[in-house]
Amino acid sequence: MNESYRDKPAIVLEGVTKAFRRNQVLAGETFTVERGKTFAFLGRNGAGKTTTIRMLLGLLMPDSGKMRVLDCDPATDPIEVRRHVGYLAEDQQMYGWMTVDEILRFVAPFYSTWDHDLALKYVREFDLPLNQKIKTLSKGQNVRLGLVLALAHRPELVILDDPALGLDPVMRRQFNRDLISHLQGEGRTVFYSSHLLYEVEPVADEVAILHEGRILRQADTETLRRDVKQFVLPTDLIPRVRDEFALLDSQTHREETVVTVENAAAVAALLQREGLEHRVVELNLDEIFEAYVAGDPKARRATTTEEQEAVES
Repeated sequence: MNESYRDKPAIVLEGVTKAFRRNQVLAGETFTVERGKTFAFLGRNGAGKTTTIRMLLGLLMPDSGKMRVLDCDPATDPIEVRRHVGYLAEDQQMYGWMTVDEILRFVAPFYSTWDHDLALKYVREFDLPLNQKIKTLSKGQNVRLGLVLALAHRPELVILDDPALGLDPVMRRQFNRDLISHLQGEGRTVFYSSHLLYEVEPVADEVAILHEGRILRQADTETLRRDVKQFVLPTDLIPRVRDEFALLDSQTHREETVVTVENAAAVAALLQREGLEHRVVELNLDEIFEAYVAGDPKARRATTTEEQEAVES
């Protein structure tokens, strides 16, 4: 791997498509993950998140489009990619008859950069019993052990596929604290796929929203909060300003209409300039995600049609 890759993004996808028979899973997926960022990859179950991850690891081939992981093509050089990537899945299977110590020693030879002292350091910090069999570990301990196995070879990129799913709320918060202290603190690039949005929000530097095989929006979390807001207006005012809305959702309740837009600054400036009555509602990441994937169907169709035309051109 040429050292020049360190100056390039950790992940680049351009116009990636993937279908299984007649089921189109990815339809022109395009996004970039910059090095050193924690990137939240958000989507409903079935949106194509795991398919994307399997292609990033070279376990599936795209039908079309371009992919680069640490400046390697995972379709042609999957072994080189996996040497530099740590991967933790929600349903990760480990040999239950092994002890924690035995699985560490079993995995070590697969990685030339394996650091056993680092693995033992993580084991201590995650409070894992070295001599206990894996099949007797709790769900939370299994997740932490999976994180040790994903990190001990000092990967440059860590891919987490809904790893905290199935943990109780306390364990999920603990997992995210581990994520912050052991990954962000070391400046690693983290690709975090999840639909537990309220938990991703505190740790994510940047967010991409995947829906029906396309990225509807990619932005840093502060930009999303700034751009996407709700405005509550008297319903009779809507026709005067509707054309200025980059509309995600609209709901009318008697004499008031609630609109969710992704150009909040422009809408606020217009309403203030015209002296129109309104209220502004700030949204969290969960509510923003819902607006993109479950909001006004016409707005979503317009957005995805424009993106598809851009990919095809």
